Amino acid sequence: MLWTLRRPTVEGVRVLAFNAQGHLLMQRHSYGSDDWMFPGGGMDRGEHPLAASERELREETGCRLTGAREIQTVVEDLFGATNIVHVVIGRTDSTPVPDGREVIEAGFFPLDALPEPMTQDLRQGLQVWMETYRRASGQGTPTLK
Repeated sequence: MLWTLRRPTVEGVRVLAFNAQGHLLMQRHSYGSDDWMFPGGGMDRGEHPLAASERELREETGCRLTGAREIQTVVEDLFGATNIVHVVIGRTDSTPVPDGREVIEAGFFPLDALPEPMTQDLRQGLQVWMETYRRASGQGTPTLK
């Protein structure tokens, strides 16, 4: 109740991590919906978005993020709060190992065969973020070293 009265602003990251084959890392949480989503989470006070992305990916999947770049900042509603989300794209050569507490399943998927269920908002967001990345870098999927 206090959350909806205060309407705080929170800040977090969403990580689009690709492997060498250009497949995207997605995960399912042990809580909330059964939807597949991208790794991410809240930022600590004063934490840089790239550092938060590396930390969140490592905590949730055990994967190491390399060549990370912030490609967009999105403002979303989060149960009455303002959620500022830094969308970060990068590469991982690691094999995901869900933490078993917060994340119960994780894997890499080709962009043309993403898992279900997945929200339409996230699917549409991915299209926008990939186009933003392609325009900025002149590349398809990240082949960052």
